[in-house]
Amino acid sequence: MLLQLFLENPIAALVIFLVLMLSLALHESAHAFSANYFGDDTPRYQGRLTLNPLAHMDPLGTILIVIAGFGWGKPVIVNPFNFKNPKRDMMIVSFAGPLTNLAIAFVSAILTSYVGSTSFIGVIAYYVMYINIVLAVFNLLPIYPLDGSKVVEGLLPRDLALQFAETSKYGIYILLILLVTRAFDVILNPLVSLVLGAFSYIINFLPS
Repeated sequence: MLLQLFLENPIAALVIFLVLMLSLALHESAHAFSANYFGDDTPRYQGRLTLNPLAHMDPLGTILIVIAGFGWGKPVIVNPFNFKNPKRDMMIVSFAGPLTNLAIAFVSAILTSYVGSTSFIGVIAYYVMYINIVLAVFNLLPIYPLDGSKVVEGLLPRDLALQFAETSKYGIYILLILLVTRAFDVILNPLVSLVLGAFSYIINFLPS
């Protein structure tokens, strides 16, 4: 738990906390900017078109991150009826958050490979990489209200998308069960390792 880490190693805990807050802020701002790009000005009226982490922090979600080890940022409210192509644009807007996390993670992975994982910068870069991969993988799970559910819904034919949308009423219960039973570890760890392996493979082809 982050709270325990604050007691044992305050500097490391502070670094992880700041990385989490910045990563969540960039994730949510990506939703906001992409929604605005596709014609929905709802995020603009909410003051979400900013990279300021304070605008994207949810008080309860932030507290839970510290004391329970999980939490969330303030969700960006989007009105898909403002989009020219609601199904496609909503899918892209939903994917923008996790994609931003993956982009941050990949840049951090490149930095880690160049400076080494044992240097101060390398350690920070590794934290940034790992946390952003976890955020991306977690949010891409096809469970409501996670981003992955909207991505899957956008990829499915209309009839199947409507049937899939019916699962939204059970999403929060599924998430709670996965959290309480720690099944998230079983699901996320292999996927995170897969992304790490893919990053390592790609980086091997980059010029040194």
